[in-house]
Amino acid sequence: MKVADIMTTNIVTIDSLATIAEAAKMMEQHNIKALIVDRTSDQDAYGIITATDISQAVANAKNPQETYVCELMTKPCIVVNPDLAVEHIPKLFARAKIRTAPVIRDRLLGIVSLTDILGRTDCLTPIKPTLTSQKLEELAELYPCELTENKWEIGSESIYENWCSG
Repeated sequence: MKVADIMTTNIVTIDSLATIAEAAKMMEQHNIKALIVDRTSDQDAYGIITATDISQAVANAKNPQETYVCELMTKPCIVVNPDLAVEHIPKLFARAKIRTAPVIRDRLLGIVSLTDILGRTDCLTPIKPTLTSQKLEELAELYPCELTENKWEIGSESIYENWCSG
């Protein structure tokens, strides 16, 4: 599966000279946590501003009506190629300490986030339990008291492979 398969194509952008109050309002209206900052020219790089950027600014006594997006945005930002395999995104995001990135090939195509990866992939694929009766007998020999007193029960419920937390 590629980034193009899971990215969000309904992109909300903002001008770099908008205030962070306007950015926060747009995020609330669209129920999103990041905005792509428009380029000023075709040769310019895209930027990104997140709800975390805004909350940190407010916590540091910046006035939301007088602080501009260009003062807080990350630019240039890390971008993702739409042909990149999805399994590479979590490692990239972890190394860069980000949760969202624009998807670009010559132009802005979409945005991808950890939420997209979790919601649109089989990250929580059920697998069969690996504790067999033979392994259970081996454990009973090692820990006779705990197993013989029925403290451990093996059910038929699935164990989730690659469980993700955040």
